[in-house]
Amino acid sequence: MAKAVRKITLSQSRDIPFNRLVLSQSNVRRIKAGVSIEELAQDIARRTLLQSLTVRPVLDDEGAETGMFEVPAGGRRYRALELLVKQKRLARTAAVPCVIRTDGLAEEDSLAENVQRAPLHPLDQFRAFRDLIEKGRTEEEVAASFFVSVQIVKQRLKLAAVSPRLLDVYADDSMSLDQLMAFAVNPDHERQSQVWEAVQRSHNKEPYHIRRLLTEGAVRASDRRAQFVGIEAYEAAGGDVMRDLFQQDDGGWLQDPVLLDRLVTEKLKREADNVRSEGWKWMEVAIDFPYGHNYGLRRISGESVAMSEEEVAGAEALRAEYERLEQENSDVEVLPEGIDQRLGEIETALAELDERPIQYDPDEIGRAGVFVSVDASGVLRIERGYVRPEDEPAIAESEPGGDAELGSATAASASGDAATEQARTTQAEEEPEQEEGIKPIPDRLMTELTAYRTLALRDALAQDPDVAHLAALHALCLKLFYRYTPESCLDIEAKCVVFGSQAPGLGDTAIAKAVDERHRRWSEQLPRESGELWDALAVFDRNSRGALFAHCIALSINAVYEPWNRRPRALAHADRLAEATGLDVAAAGWSPTVDTYLGRVTKARILQAVREAKGEAAAEGIEHLKKGEMAQQAQELLAGSGWLPESLRTPGRPIEATSLTAEPDEMSRIGSGDEHTPSAASEMVETDPGYQAVGVAEEPLVAAE
Repeated sequence: MAKAVRKITLSQSRDIPFNRLVLSQSNVRRIKAGVSIEELAQDIARRTLLQSLTVRPVLDDEGAETGMFEVPAGGRRYRALELLVKQKRLARTAAVPCVIRTDGLAEEDSLAENVQRAPLHPLDQFRAFRDLIEKGRTEEEVAASFFVSVQIVKQRLKLAAVSPRLLDVYADDSMSLDQLMAFAVNPDHERQSQVWEAVQRSHNKEPYHIRRLLTEGAVRASDRRAQFVGIEAYEAAGGDVMRDLFQQDDGGWLQDPVLLDRLVTEKLKREADNVRSEGWKWMEVAIDFPYGHNYGLRRISGESVAMSEEEVAGAEALRAEYERLEQENSDVEVLPEGIDQRLGEIETALAELDERPIQYDPDEIGRAGVFVSVDASGVLRIERGYVRPEDEPAIAESEPGGDAELGSATAASASGDAATEQARTTQAEEEPEQEEGIKPIPDRLMTELTAYRTLALRDALAQDPDVAHLAALHALCLKLFYRYTPESCLDIEAKCVVFGSQAPGLGDTAIAKAVDERHRRWSEQLPRESGELWDALAVFDRNSRGALFAHCIALSINAVYEPWNRRPRALAHADRLAEATGLDVAAAGWSPTVDTYLGRVTKARILQAVREAKGEAAAEGIEHLKKGEMAQQAQELLAGSGWLPESLRTPGRPIEATSLTAEPDEMSRIGSGDEHTPSAASEMVETDPGYQAVGVAEEPLVAAE
């Protein structure tokens, strides 16, 4: 005979006035966690109570019910209702749905309600937020309903928009939340699937690696091209921008590089047309030029256009207003907003008046040209007034005698044995001629005379260091500041080496701008015509000559390593110069970053750098990381340390390692992982760039009662 199954009887439920409820001391929840009482009260006020309270009758000493009920499970809901009563938003006698328990222990009820409750899977919340938006709720309304920021809602919606295939993988716990966040950077489901398949075959499954694969081929919004065109103009032209809602992305990634380049070209052409209308002979337009592209070209100087009477009067009025406002508010610690804004407007207006346009000689404009490009910050760069050697005006022929005779002799002396023999033949042909009048001195005789003079001049100059210094400076300046002409009898070749193509972006560095600015200042102090240079240098004081001489010599330095042109002695001499000048490349602005060094060398060299600068403990703290993340962490550790790779160090200057141990919280941010050790052959060519990983603050995934 079959055994009878005992039927379950559920606990009784009924509405109980709130003033007949009391909080039980049997509630096992002691620690505050999750949504605050205030937020829960707001939620109940909006949606009413969604879950009943579990209560037990309060008995007197004889075991009879007193009509009061204690709440062992649902204490947070009780406190939220209590807060609403205190705020007079809920009546004290309002009926509260309750489940009445009499069996077992009160502590068991409280523990079971909290333990048996299954937390909501994050993916369910992502999809729930998406469903609310699809049904007409705004992001702001959803954020207010669940007491999270609008940014959190955007993040959840972004995650819900990932490929359904990858969401299923995440639901099966085969993908971490951090990995899912990384896939959300690119909305292309097909590309997401391709990257996931590639990651499955790779040993590197870190989120930063996933982001890098998903943004390959895209252009960062911080790129000079994107800054020049503007994100708004790019999007208006139909371009898409990928944005990372979970990490700092510097504005995102532009997905259509072809469109971006077209927009850059069109805008550069428009800007170039405006400049071309000024009448320049030629113009070169490019997004960027290598550093030193204008060396060897003479730059014409213009004159600043003087202010008109109206501009002068306007500037004086602005200065007077500025002084008046400052005096009237001199006793105020914090300027009123309106006054502060007005002072800023005056400063901007005065700065614009001080930036005077440059006016050039029309004849010079007709033979000079302009370089039009974009600087590192995305601002249009216009370099006006460069004259190519072939566009220089022809040098007029000298009259017979005088300088012409000296020039002829000089040419004959420099032409070698063949020219000398020719001169002898010419002399032999001319000697029989006996005509009246003074004729030019024969070339042969002129050569002999000037040879003796040259030897005597050498001896005299060797005994006068000041004049020798002036002559050398004159020869250098002719080459570096003017079109090259044989206006110096010194056979000194000053060559400014252009090496910007070996180091892209070099022209935008602070040190390059300092060198160029120094060259510009000297150009303004020298005369426009090379024939006037000697007299100008002669009146310079000793210090000015020394400074200009040092500048010219410095421009001729070439200490660039070139694998096809090995010059070990020249590079060794560069070390001697660095030691003599006390060169500190770190103080000059170079620092080890992912782009400049760390992302382009092996892991062993990264660890060596950190070990030298921060000590063994810091190196051990990152040695378990993947290559890209290790480079990023090393960049943070080496920032401000002054560490330099061997090729940038000055002999005799020790490495100032701080020997600091990384802080525990710093180490906790470093993820775990492993990477195959690269071979020795790959050590010189490894170029795997790092990817910046920024921590995301944790937010509650669900606001449950």
